[in-house]
Amino acid sequence: MPELKIGLPKGSLQESTFALLRAAGWDFSVSSRSYYPTVNDKELTAMLARPQEMSRYVERGVMDMAITGLDWTLENDSKVEVLERLVYAKATRSPVRWVLAVPEESDIKAPKDLEGKVISTEVVGLVKKYLEKHGVNARVEFSHGATEVKVPYLADAIVDVTETGSSLRANRLRIVDTVEESVTVVVANQAALADPWKKAKMDAMVLMLKGALTAKEKVLLKLNSPRKSLDAILKVLPSMHSPTVNDLSDKDWTAVETIVDSSVSRTLIPELKRLGAEGILELSVNKIIP
Repeated sequence: MPELKIGLPKGSLQESTFALLRAAGWDFSVSSRSYYPTVNDKELTAMLARPQEMSRYVERGVMDMAITGLDWTLENDSKVEVLERLVYAKATRSPVRWVLAVPEESDIKAPKDLEGKVISTEVVGLVKKYLEKHGVNARVEFSHGATEVKVPYLADAIVDVTETGSSLRANRLRIVDTVEESVTVVVANQAALADPWKKAKMDAMVLMLKGALTAKEKVLLKLNSPRKSLDAILKVLPSMHSPTVNDLSDKDWTAVETIVDSSVSRTLIPELKRLGAEGILELSVNKIIP
C-alpha cells in the first residue's frame, strides 16, 4: 500500500493543528511521550517535530509534507513547495508577527536607530535580512528562549513572535516595527510532488483542511419564511452564492437556508424574526468546500 509521510508541529501549534485535522476528517492521537501519532488513515504515517526544524526534514525527504510555520521555513531557507497558507495559530485566527521591540524608555524609534546595537532573537536569519534591507549594521545574537528578559541588560532590542502583543506589554516593551508576518503553511517535498499518488493525496488533504478552516467561522441558518415576506428576508440574508429556497406543503410558506458568518448571526437572527421568519435554526458546519 502506498504511504504518505506527514510532519505535524509539536509544541504550541500541536493542539490547534490536531483539532483542525480532526475537523477535516483525520483523527490523530499521540501519548505525551511519543513523537509518532496514530491516525485513522492507513495511507498516512505521522511524526511530530518542532516547527523550527520541520522544513529541513521535508527538504531532505524524511517527510513528504508537513504543517509548519512560514517563518521557520523562511528562516531555514528551505527548498520546499508551499502548498497552502492556513491562517490559524495557537490562540487566534490571525497571522503571527515577529516584531522588533525595545524597552518603553528606549531611544530606539526606528530601524535606523539599531546601528551598532545588539539584538536578541530566535530568528537570526530573518533579522539579518531585515537589517540588510534597511542598511543597518547591528549585532544579532541567538536567543534560546525567554527573549523578553534580554533587554535592556543583555541586548538593546529583541525580535520576538507575538499574536496579541500582551506578553510584550506585560514586560513593558514597545513594538517598533514588524520584521516578518507568518502563518501556518502546508509544505511539500519537491520529489514527493512528482509522484502522482502522493500529489493527489496531498491535494486532497489540503482541500479538506481549507474546508474545515473556512467552516470554523461559518454557520448554517435554516428558517421558515412567509411567502409575502420572502423578498424582504432575502435582501438581508448574506450567502456564498444565493440562499436556497424551497416550497413547503403550506403554499403560504417557504423554507430558506444559507451559510453566513457566525459573527453576524447575533444581529441577523433578530432582524429575520422581525421580518416574520419562524423556526430559525443555527447549525455549526464541519467543512465548506467552495
